[in-house]
Amino acid sequence: MSATAEKIASVRANIRRRDPGQEEFLQAVDEVFESLTPVFEKDPKYIEVFERLVEPERQIVFRVPWVDDKGVQQVNRGFRVQMSSALGPYKGGLRFHPTVNLSVIKFLAFEQTFKNSLTTLMMGAGKGGSDFNPRDRSDREVMAFCQSFMTELYRHIGADTDVPAGDINVGGREIGYLFGQYKRIANNFSGILTGKDLRWGGSLIRPEATGYGCVYFAQNYLAHKNQSMEGKRCVISGSGNVAQYTAEKLLQLGAVPITFSDSNGYVLEPNGFTQEQINHVMELKNVKRVRISEYCAFSETAQYFQGKKPWEVPADLAFPSATQNEIDQEDADTLIANGVKGVFEGANMPSTNEAIEAYKKANVMFGPAKAANAGGVAVSGLEMAQNSQRLQWTREEVDSHLERIMKDIFNSSLAASQKYDLKDDIQAGANIAGFLKVADSMIHQGCV
Repeated sequence: MSATAEKIASVRANIRRRDPGQEEFLQAVDEVFESLTPVFEKDPKYIEVFERLVEPERQIVFRVPWVDDKGVQQVNRGFRVQMSSALGPYKGGLRFHPTVNLSVIKFLAFEQTFKNSLTTLMMGAGKGGSDFNPRDRSDREVMAFCQSFMTELYRHIGADTDVPAGDINVGGREIGYLFGQYKRIANNFSGILTGKDLRWGGSLIRPEATGYGCVYFAQNYLAHKNQSMEGKRCVISGSGNVAQYTAEKLLQLGAVPITFSDSNGYVLEPNGFTQEQINHVMELKNVKRVRISEYCAFSETAQYFQGKKPWEVPADLAFPSATQNEIDQEDADTLIANGVKGVFEGANMPSTNEAIEAYKKANVMFGPAKAANAGGVAVSGLEMAQNSQRLQWTREEVDSHLERIMKDIFNSSLAASQKYDLKDDIQAGANIAGFLKVADSMIHQGCV
């Protein structure tokens, strides 16, 4: 074994020793490590930089006490992992979900580092959240939780320090409650959160950005293969913000979105969702906050499959837009058998490493999350820029910036993969391009 190989093996062993049991975080690190091996072999100085990068600059864990509508005290756990400030203020969303733990938040913050780097905007990386579940909670209870959560979080954030945003179960309602509490405590109106309402500092296209951006990324990949979106049948998982706007943009580009799902099952429109039907899904999920199965009462053509995943439906393209590890190797094999030629990740790390290997063996186009779903944080960065200018750009301006950024992300990922003789391995290229910008900045800024 060469000295470089020994050093790589030693770093991997140290990471596993230091963070035993953090499965999601270690999975994310392993996926990137494999891609960066050609970089390490060509220039071993980057091995030590990577070892520094995987250790968060700061990990904050705190108690979140609040009182429910019955007058009963509840206690949740809050997190903020500030991963890297090499490129700018920490930037990344907040997730409220029962599955949230330190491993999940660290994996998300780690992925965010590469994603934010790829956008070319000056943003560091962080992620946060809580194991609080807003489902079936009243607006008052959600407000009480958000106010308690921000009462601790406000000490650690700021427009030039750390700018959180939304993620799973943190939408406009939650961002409003969080912002209001920050303003009350700090006596300061500044851009400390993104995803805000348009009337008080938000950006046009922000709710649509992750879904739209994922489709723009897929469009660029298809163009690279001399194909177009026209007529492509697309299976989508999830039914939240990302899935909704993925479907909307697919429809606008001539593709045919045919599924939505949630944790209970999926709904299929055999002839594809129309804009009116997508709008109804938005009402069900964003306003009524009910299960996707309720959609069948609206559509005579819809079919609902309880306890199933949409990957069993024959299609051309797949857009996993729900949550991490929703596609395992068996699911990937099913997708491939059903004719899927491209998988573009709207969610964060929705494919296991085994699923990714299956895509590659079958020559399936693969848009990894850190590249394909970077549209959300890209427009968050644009919201920060608008807040700094005290201006609001037009919808057309923001959408034009988003489309350009997603094209640049695809091109930089492709160029990096080709530079290291990896052909058009966009997954490896995205990891390499994102890493090198952060790593070179860390070298310039010294051992800090």
